Amino acid sequence: MSKFDSYFLMKDADVIEYAQLKVPQKEWDVATMQSKEIGDGNLNYVFKVTDAKGHSVIVKQAGPVARISEAMVLDTDRNRLESEILILQGSLAPGYVPEIYDFDTTMSACCMEDLSDHMIMRTAMLQHKIFPKFAEQISTFMAQVLMGTTDVVLDHQKKKELQRKFISPELCDITEQLVYTEPYNDERGQNNVYPPNADFVKEKLYGDQALHLEVAKLKMDFMTRAQSLIHGDLHTGSIFINEESTRVFDPEFAFYGPMGYDIGNVIANMIFAWCNGDAYGESEFCAWVETVIKDVINLTMEKLEQYYDEHVTDTMAKTPGYKEYYMASILADTSAVTGLELIRRTVGMANVKDITTIPDEKARVRAERICITAAIDYIKNRDDKHCGNCFLNTLKDAVKAVDGQ
Repeated sequence: MSKFDSYFLMKDADVIEYAQLKVPQKEWDVATMQSKEIGDGNLNYVFKVTDAKGHSVIVKQAGPVARISEAMVLDTDRNRLESEILILQGSLAPGYVPEIYDFDTTMSACCMEDLSDHMIMRTAMLQHKIFPKFAEQISTFMAQVLMGTTDVVLDHQKKKELQRKFISPELCDITEQLVYTEPYNDERGQNNVYPPNADFVKEKLYGDQALHLEVAKLKMDFMTRAQSLIHGDLHTGSIFINEESTRVFDPEFAFYGPMGYDIGNVIANMIFAWCNGDAYGESEFCAWVETVIKDVINLTMEKLEQYYDEHVTDTMAKTPGYKEYYMASILADTSAVTGLELIRRTVGMANVKDITTIPDEKARVRAERICITAAIDYIKNRDDKHCGNCFLNTLKDAVKAVDGQ
């Protein structure tokens, strides 16, 4: 009987044994194997296992409670969902996710490709690194995975099977609370508001009933519109990157929802990167990010439309004018989620280092106000965002408004 026949939370020594058992194809040099816990997320434990021969593997295990708060009790089956989703995403967009070697429903753990030749994108953004291929690559990933899992192209029964299979009520509830509820009322007292901006947040977010109405509409859309298999947490902390390659990982929040949720998350996190670069006077970096914002929108929409044209199977979806309606709805959702993510990462429970590491108080206050000001426009005027320039202009207008120009 193996020690891994029943669930327990592994330590480094356990992970070394586990890697030998689950990834024997690596032909490990057992005597030199080492394990180090490298996870910096809120939910899971991530170990890197290496040996003197140069072999390596990542072992990721789901814990029974969130690392961010033991009050968040979670189903460890999310690891199986994540593994199966990565395998599906890899089939739809080859080369854009890490390879899964093994996943284990008993230990709620998976073994996957080590991407140590890549950086976590948020880390790279904090160093103001530039990646010219990013917009082209992330737009390809999103277009192929998002449109490839819709009713537009899939057999409807197949799509419903996937929808039923890939659902995690606990993780959806986290999103519904942390993204669509608490940033606007702090009903659980969990928001992290930067004290110098407390009055600004109270006025612009807590006190704006018109904004609350729009967010309420968006929350119900998120909960009920099973449009596509979305990643559900596609920020720069869920992307590995180097000069040649972009790899998406950590899709445990994936479920069937509005595809604009993923696209908007990417845009919002590029805006956070811009704010950090701007605070440090990194003009070249900021200019690149501005180009990325435009290109991600334009390229993703172009590729979604091309995928639609090439793969559409639903008879009614071929009706003249429907594609245009469908694409416009994706853009509106993308704009709204850009705003939602900007707000929740600025004032909610889980902030981003792009903002919190800005050392100068005035610069951080300004950055947060830019994010919130732009976010409100992205949400309230989401139907007016028709191209990449619209998204960039909203950011620039927010800068002018905050600076009093």
